[in-house]
Amino acid sequence: MSAEKTENVSWIDKRFPLTETWRAHLSEYYAPKNLNFWSFFGSLAILTLVIQIVTGIWLAMSYKPDATLAFASVEYIMRDVDWGWLIRYMHSTGASAFFIVIYLHMFRALLWGSYRKPRELLWIIGVVIYLAMMATAFFGYLLPWGQMSYWGAQVIVNLFAAVPVVGEDLSIWVRGDYVISDATLNRFFAFHFLLPFVIAALVFLHIVALHHVGSNNPDGIEIKAGPKGNRWSDKAPADGIPFHPYYTVKDLTGVIVFLILFSLVMFYMPTMGGLFLEAPNFQPANPMQTPLHIAPVWYFTPYYAMLRAVPPMWGSQFPGVVVMFGAILIFFVLPWLDRSPVKSMRYKGPIFKVATGIFAVSFIVLAWLGMQPASDLSTLLAQIFTTLYFAYFLLMPIYSSLDKTKPVPERVTS
Repeated sequence: MSAEKTENVSWIDKRFPLTETWRAHLSEYYAPKNLNFWSFFGSLAILTLVIQIVTGIWLAMSYKPDATLAFASVEYIMRDVDWGWLIRYMHSTGASAFFIVIYLHMFRALLWGSYRKPRELLWIIGVVIYLAMMATAFFGYLLPWGQMSYWGAQVIVNLFAAVPVVGEDLSIWVRGDYVISDATLNRFFAFHFLLPFVIAALVFLHIVALHHVGSNNPDGIEIKAGPKGNRWSDKAPADGIPFHPYYTVKDLTGVIVFLILFSLVMFYMPTMGGLFLEAPNFQPANPMQTPLHIAPVWYFTPYYAMLRAVPPMWGSQFPGVVVMFGAILIFFVLPWLDRSPVKSMRYKGPIFKVATGIFAVSFIVLAWLGMQPASDLSTLLAQIFTTLYFAYFLLMPIYSSLDKTKPVPERVTS
């Protein structure tokens, strides 16, 4: 490093802990040496968040949060704003990519046992991020003011009316009016613009918590407990390597592959056959004409299928609402449901592995069922897979205790 550069860095260090932060979180943050491709999804989640914030700010410059102008402003962005079509497709594709990456990131945590001690708080912060993402996506879904946006928001907001006693007042409070209107659009736009920055703050807390307890790995073994001493530092764990440059370069490989796939979707199939952008949303909202089939965007459909699976009770959909929100909130107690003596799926027994496989299949099938028109068969299937979904969590204290596990090695494997 040149003398001038060293002097500049020294000047900054006296006023801001630049070098200290670099060392603590990158060059001297020791990650397990055996991280595999599943570790890509954390960095990809940060990348997609940045894409969403940057493209969202640019879209907000031309978007009109007005019921009479919103749809036309989106068309203006697509047709007349320089590169507006690209920014809009980056944002719409990025929304789905964000959820894909997060779902894989959460599934990785299930495979490695990353919700177990000492990472319970890290997991809880992650679930809060997931909830904030869902809220952000919900508020943004109305903004194009297309047919599916309008009626999808109508259906979701009306669910609040199912809450006993305060339901009607609650739904009016959420809408800001007695129906989905200009007031609803304005407040949804405000929250959709604000929440990504809340998510960014939560991601910061998530990373701080991660670097405090250390990264998990496919073996579920704490590298800090292993033998000490290696060629980087006498204080470094023998089974750890500096995050930079080793994992920054590795993550860059994942970023390149991700951007290739992202670009293919964005340029050649931005609607993804109606999954990312629904056909009715290319028609302006019409409060007088209901679409033939109303369904939320794909990343909400597992929970929508659960909602439809529960029959109304006493003329109220409240039991379905409880099941739908319970399916999300149950993630908060996951660290205390798993009683297995080992963390990683590598060393857990066949019962736990089969249960996790059934859970993953149930989630995917429920997502598909949520996209289909309601029928007796789809309702029956949704009830079966909703039961399997909850059984994974509610029976976990039993089968995780009874399951036979494999011996865990003393040090991480290659």
